[in-house]
Amino acid sequence: MSSASNVSLLRETCRQVVAGGSAGLVEISLMHPLDVVKTRFQVQRSKTDPQSYKSLGDCFRTIFRREGFFGFYKGILPPILVETPKRAVKFSTFEQYKKLLEYVSLSPGLVFAIAGFGSGLTEAVVVNPFEVVKVGLQVNRHTFTEQPSTFAYARQIIKKEGLGFQGLNKGLTATLGRHGIFNMVYFGFYHNVKSIIPASKDSTLEFLRKFGIGFLSGTIGSIFNIPFDVAKTRIQGPQPVPGEIKYRKCLKTMKTIYQEEGILALYKGLLPKVMRLGPGGGVMLLVYEHTYAWLQKNW
Repeated sequence: MSSASNVSLLRETCRQVVAGGSAGLVEISLMHPLDVVKTRFQVQRSKTDPQSYKSLGDCFRTIFRREGFFGFYKGILPPILVETPKRAVKFSTFEQYKKLLEYVSLSPGLVFAIAGFGSGLTEAVVVNPFEVVKVGLQVNRHTFTEQPSTFAYARQIIKKEGLGFQGLNKGLTATLGRHGIFNMVYFGFYHNVKSIIPASKDSTLEFLRKFGIGFLSGTIGSIFNIPFDVAKTRIQGPQPVPGEIKYRKCLKTMKTIYQEEGILALYKGLLPKVMRLGPGGGVMLLVYEHTYAWLQKNW
């Protein structure tokens, strides 16, 4: 490969990284409070618990009253720290997997879905340690100033449980399932539907077309992957009995939740998740595409 081709490939990858990182940063800054609410619902096992939240509105009111406005931003530093590499990995690996799959005789729709699945698995490996820290901070019900800092809590996990699958990388299988399925649906649905619905010359209508398809992509992806998300939160969050590990493996955790709490327990937190990843999915794809187009034009 010539040096000119190497430079061109590097520049293209850098555009994808910068555009993906920008998209992730905007999305997490806007939508993190809903992620906190989703996590709180997913860790509670019974509505009879006096500390349980009765509804979405009750959860918002209780957090604000007991923990203050910044209670909605607990655990935001880990996703911010990882958001640029995470979304950069998400979008750039999707593009690379898509290019590789072009050499295989597959329909374009299947290429988008498989490339999305591959990008999700890659993204999960990068993000999982940060998810462990984020979930631990989000379920802490002390005020924002009373809870440990992000780095202190990460050191605490490493000291007590290590870096492996019982420590900073616990729940990796569930995270792989969550991100793999979400990205498969997200990218597959978005690119297939976008190619079916014709583009509009009106800038407002074109914005609404892309945002609407992104919104549906994020919503449908959330519905498909939430059982893995619930299992991940249970594995990474506090165990029901301190010192006793009940939730360890992804599929076994899902089975336990189903047997003890019913099928709907595997969909806990769906409403705040959809409220976050529906519009968040639209925002992310729009920011990515506009940033990428601007970089192509100016760099």
